Amino acid sequence: MKDTYDVIVIGSGPGGLAAAAEAKKAGADAVLIIERDVELGGILLQCIHNGFGVEVFGEDLPGPAYAQRFIDEVEQLGIDVLLDTMVLDVTPDRKIYATGTRSGFSELQARALVMAMGCRERTRAQIRIPGMRPSGVYTAGTAQRWVNVEGYMPGKRVVILGSGDIGMIMARRLTFEGAKVERVLEVMPYLTGLSRNYVQCLLDFDIPLQLRHTVKRVLGRDRVEAVEAVAVDERWQPIPGTEEIIPCDTLLLSVGLIPENELSEKAGVRLDPVTGGPYVDERYQTSVPGIFAAGNVVHVYDLVDWVTEAGMAAGREAAAYALARSTVAPTYVRTTPGEHVRYVVPHRVNPQRLQESEVRLQMRVTTPLEQAVWIKVEDGDTLIARQGARYARPGEMVNLTLRPRDFERVRQAQELRVSVVPR
Repeated sequence: MKDTYDVIVIGSGPGGLAAAAEAKKAGADAVLIIERDVELGGILLQCIHNGFGVEVFGEDLPGPAYAQRFIDEVEQLGIDVLLDTMVLDVTPDRKIYATGTRSGFSELQARALVMAMGCRERTRAQIRIPGMRPSGVYTAGTAQRWVNVEGYMPGKRVVILGSGDIGMIMARRLTFEGAKVERVLEVMPYLTGLSRNYVQCLLDFDIPLQLRHTVKRVLGRDRVEAVEAVAVDERWQPIPGTEEIIPCDTLLLSVGLIPENELSEKAGVRLDPVTGGPYVDERYQTSVPGIFAAGNVVHVYDLVDWVTEAGMAAGREAAAYALARSTVAPTYVRTTPGEHVRYVVPHRVNPQRLQESEVRLQMRVTTPLEQAVWIKVEDGDTLIARQGARYARPGEMVNLTLRPRDFERVRQAQELRVSVVPR
């Protein structure tokens, strides 16, 4: 172990592993991964279903197999690893204070730092479900770890609140293991996860989905005995007379993910109130020079492959910063959400990057648009780029790629306003 590293990566999920490996390959001599768990891989280790790697490897892999490819690469590259180690504090000048069961207390200095802490699930307390506090109420991710890693079943008769991807995947998984999934309730009028998971995990197993419904209260003293479901109106208020008691012994929550940015705040990184993640440029550098962020810590992705690609980009740029390859301060053009767009990442773009490579803008829409749409980038009345799509849904990320041919228009722009509109 060293006291000073060229690049330190916090977190060893798909983003962190990719960032560390890419930083090493980009010339960073000393690279360290700090992971609070006892093994590398992050959440991928409990995602035993397929669907990973199609874009990165051209193969359809389960989560552990996907993670293992990067774990093997990290070992082959000779990257240092601190496992079972919790980062306590990060300063704006990239000093890290951590403590681990084997390493004890560590004070480390990074020439460049990559934040790759991922995200966490919303809990019952955060969505304020009334009722008693019996056993049997879990987040979907907790149930996933129990079933796939620990070998325990959370229950036999299940209701799932939220149509997020983890919830739908667990509906199928629990059905495989013999549980009865009574239904999935979703407070929004549309699906919040991927359509493919709705088809493969709910429709294929005849698991009903009720939109505009939520759990009004949990029934049971020592163990969940039932939940009271209710329909909601346009303002998410319960509609009297629509209550229904659904007997069950387990309630799983799949009600959203929150980027894990307590350490980012300690480092002085500015956060976007919409995404909950850092403001980043097209290189994934945050508002603090030398601190980069990649993956679900920035915003919640649909595909692990995209998290990996972001990690690779952040790792390359962190290595370049650590090795002082660029001393010219970039000039940025900010991106802003336009019609039907909730947010856009990256939050700012250096036009000069378009002379070297493409820049991908990623966004989520505010409402489903089930007809053909245009994804447009404009500066006032000037159209900079446009791309078509068959539809746009809040549960599925929308992408638009700026290409070298767009350089001159981007360079002259005051802002890049991104909209998604019907054709």
